[in-house]
Amino acid sequence: MKTIIFPFLFLVLFACKEQKLKKTTETVTKEVKTPEEWLVFNGSTTHAKHIVLISGDEEYRSEEALPQLAKILSEHHGFKCTVLFAQKPKEPGIVNANYLEHIPGLEALDHADMMVLFTRFRALPNAQMKHIDTYLKAGKPLIGIRTATHAFNFDKETSSSYAHYGNYYEGDKTEWKDGFGRLVLGENWVNHHGNHKHQSTRGIIAKEAATHPIARGIESGSIWGPTDVYGVRLPLSGDSKAIVLGQVINREGPFDEADALFGMRPTDTEMATENNRGEKVNDLLMPIAWAKSYQLPEGKKGKAFTSTIGAATDLLNEGVRRLLVNGIYWAMNLEVPEKANVNLVGDYKPSAYGFKKEEYWTKKQLKINELAN
Repeated sequence: MKTIIFPFLFLVLFACKEQKLKKTTETVTKEVKTPEEWLVFNGSTTHAKHIVLISGDEEYRSEEALPQLAKILSEHHGFKCTVLFAQKPKEPGIVNANYLEHIPGLEALDHADMMVLFTRFRALPNAQMKHIDTYLKAGKPLIGIRTATHAFNFDKETSSSYAHYGNYYEGDKTEWKDGFGRLVLGENWVNHHGNHKHQSTRGIIAKEAATHPIARGIESGSIWGPTDVYGVRLPLSGDSKAIVLGQVINREGPFDEADALFGMRPTDTEMATENNRGEKVNDLLMPIAWAKSYQLPEGKKGKAFTSTIGAATDLLNEGVRRLLVNGIYWAMNLEVPEKANVNLVGDYKPSAYGFKKEEYWTKKQLKINELAN
């Protein structure tokens, strides 16, 4: 009797222990799951073109704008979209727009068909910059949004192989004077032409661009955003052609720091005469969107589109969204739709633009996978 019971008890105890060990292993595996460092939205069509959208600015909430733009491009137009984010290497999967030196996932550019760049004063390491440089030397299409005119910046003492990309570059590579913005996009950082947080932007289609594909389906004056008009030097570099000109519009209601639009509204119509520096602002309208060709030294020729309107809150405007989608189609040599579907996807409630202190990002702990919803 004893010889029968003992083996039976042993088998039961061993099975329980093995089951417990299996559950423990499963729990540990779940707890140490690798955080998502970027987002991928798969297109609805087979072999869809791949668009890589690169966020990383401290002010205009590109980490909110680009996931929404990616959703529009993926859900309504079938493109595969990969969205990248600034984050600290020691805190993977957590957005930190103030961290200038790390945007993981840039290797996605190696097989991309389109690059959308919305960064500000980044100083990325050589290994990451190499993917951007290789992409541009291949003459592939890109669009730059808002702060992309000053997408990169490096200290004068930098050992970076890509210092010439910096916004203030004045080194030996004379063709790169004023950096990536001026050479590739047509302009680098100049100034705020409108009064920041007090004067908004209304977009007027340039007369010579009335029949341009990028303007297709956009009514002149329908583009509006609470971000102010950026100043540019005229003429823009290369063969730049203005698509949209920016009127500087006064806020008609009271200023409200707690409001995502700072009290400005699309219904505001009063044309400003001066900005906060006493400069006349509407006598000569600044281009806020333009198209051009670009070519890096020893690189192939490509197409670039730049829009200095496009912050997260600007995307609440249908005209702004259509402008960006049209620009992407144009840059990829695709037929621009007569009136592209640019309906918002999901519950989109963008934050007000503005700089944030480091404590903000530490406390917020914004997980990248949360931006997929």
